[in-house]
Amino acid sequence: MKAAQLALSGVDKFYGPVDRGVHAVKSLTMQLDEGEIVALLGSSGCGKTSTLRMIAGFEAVSRGTISVAGKPVHELPPVRRNVAMAFEGYSLYPPLTVRENIAFALKAARLSQAEVDAKVNEIAKLLEIEDILQRYPSSISGGQQQRASLGRALVRSASLHLLDEPMGQLEPQLRAVLRGRIKHFIKERGLTAILVTHDQTEANALADRIAVMEGGVLQQFDTPTVIKEKPANLFTGTFVGEPPMNVFAADATLEGGRVRLDLPQGVSLTYPESEFAPQVRDRLRALRQVVIGVRPYAVRRTTDGVAASVATNQWLGDQTHIAADFAGGTIVLVEHDRARVGIGDTIGIGIQPRHLHIFDAATGEAVVHGMELA
Repeated sequence: MKAAQLALSGVDKFYGPVDRGVHAVKSLTMQLDEGEIVALLGSSGCGKTSTLRMIAGFEAVSRGTISVAGKPVHELPPVRRNVAMAFEGYSLYPPLTVRENIAFALKAARLSQAEVDAKVNEIAKLLEIEDILQRYPSSISGGQQQRASLGRALVRSASLHLLDEPMGQLEPQLRAVLRGRIKHFIKERGLTAILVTHDQTEANALADRIAVMEGGVLQQFDTPTVIKEKPANLFTGTFVGEPPMNVFAADATLEGGRVRLDLPQGVSLTYPESEFAPQVRDRLRALRQVVIGVRPYAVRRTTDGVAASVATNQWLGDQTHIAADFAGGTIVLVEHDRARVGIGDTIGIGIQPRHLHIFDAATGEAVVHGMELA
């Protein structure tokens, strides 16, 4: 088993007095394996950048501990943590050229000039900044500065590589190309990296595991597949996924050999009890009030489905997104072919029980994913 390269235990961050200031990160506990890429994913203000800066040493830990390679570092200054960081704000040295900025840490490591040149040229080619190596930060674009900052971090030999929104300023086509290259670069060298992002595509493409954060709390920490298919709670279920998960409040009733989910405005979904495992049926009986979720790609148009009125029909070039008025809200479905339905048309909505996610209405915790208990 790989050793934990990074361990956070009960980490809190307060801005202002402890227990009275803004509580930005709350009792965060997580571990990263050596050679693993982890994405901290969440909306603005969720605590992901504060977490990264505490690991780097640029923010003090209010409570808890941080260890790197088994050694506590939370009280050490940044220079003694052996951490390389690419800042969202670039933080390049203005008097130095791009080449000199990238080479700065390598020269501090006392590498020969030939070794420094080889490493700088390699990372410049990877990031497509070979043509700006002799220019100064003030003379290049924000996207070029961001790639230079990323190159300066990746070229270093460090225990951890921390990447704060490393490609946020890049155009989509270049970002897509660089994601694959950067992941290969990190994996080929066995580096351990943490990526802060609000971009789900970036997190899914780069990370081995994703830590979903909201309100300073770690909501779920797992592989991209598990987070998508088995969200731990309602927040994760609705935050991760594009288009977002459809959710509706429902009352669960089991009688006459049927499971009935009563949604607003008299809409009901009914299924044979046999479609659900006994322990799932027991949980539904105990809860009664639930929230059901279904991914847009799992919603089907059927002739015998529950009636819904089409509100929008968008063809995106490779798939159709249909939004329809359903159960007092909106349900979105995704189809791969072009759908010939107009606004105001009535369609039948079909949802198979294997595609249902059911959450406790009181706590938001996941209860059922498809046919299994969460």
